[in-house]
Amino acid sequence: MDVIPAIDLLEGRCVRLYQGDYERSQVFSENPADVAKQWVDQGAARLHVVDLDGAKAGKVVNLGAIEAIAQAVSVPIQVGGGLRDKASVKQVLNIGVQRAILGTIAVEQPQLVQQLCQEFPEQIIIGIDARNGLVATRGWLETSEVLATQLAVQMQELGAAAIIYTDIHRDGTLAGPNLEALRELAATISIPVIASGGVSSVTDLLSLLALEPQGVTGVIVGRALYTGDIDLKEALRAIGPGRIQDIPPNLDFSTFA
Repeated sequence: MDVIPAIDLLEGRCVRLYQGDYERSQVFSENPADVAKQWVDQGAARLHVVDLDGAKAGKVVNLGAIEAIAQAVSVPIQVGGGLRDKASVKQVLNIGVQRAILGTIAVEQPQLVQQLCQEFPEQIIIGIDARNGLVATRGWLETSEVLATQLAVQMQELGAAAIIYTDIHRDGTLAGPNLEALRELAATISIPVIASGGVSSVTDLLSLLALEPQGVTGVIVGRALYTGDIDLKEALRAIGPGRIQDIPPNLDFSTFA
């Protein structure tokens, strides 16, 4: 299972939000490219980058910071936030980004998603951000009536390479991942599921590793890395690649059932 550090961009800086609230942001670095190099130096094999300004504006805003990250590291990066037309997707893929993450247009323009999946095979990921099982759009500022599982099935049929599932109520809270929702989603589709939101410890990562046989192939970790609650090197030793190593001696596996 991949442990994927998150780099969230707001006004060119690396920040973390609490439950997606733009008014509750915490700045962790003025130089996101340096942060990217730090995570790669510690062993990250992939990076997750979100243009928070872009998600709100509906267009790419932090292109310069994204390009600087792409140039600073040699590992694949996946980028989301404000990618709502073909030009924006091509814009980020042309600067060295491996995969584009689509969110709002998955709900509002599924035909466009299908076109993009056909033009950029294996490069389109769908970000499904949910509140109480319903998909949120436009930078999490609006909540639709679409069920996350229904959207995932539709996007799989349209050719998406993977689904990133974020539980908004847990994002940035260190409250632990929503294992039940992830288990349900992974059982519904056959393409890979990447977990996001609430991961606070190596124990949380091990609980997600228990879902790897069901199709949860990666986990995005944000705040816990920046606060030091999770040490990336320790996390990679514990669960990657797909192996359980260095398990804490007091770990209760009954909680993973």
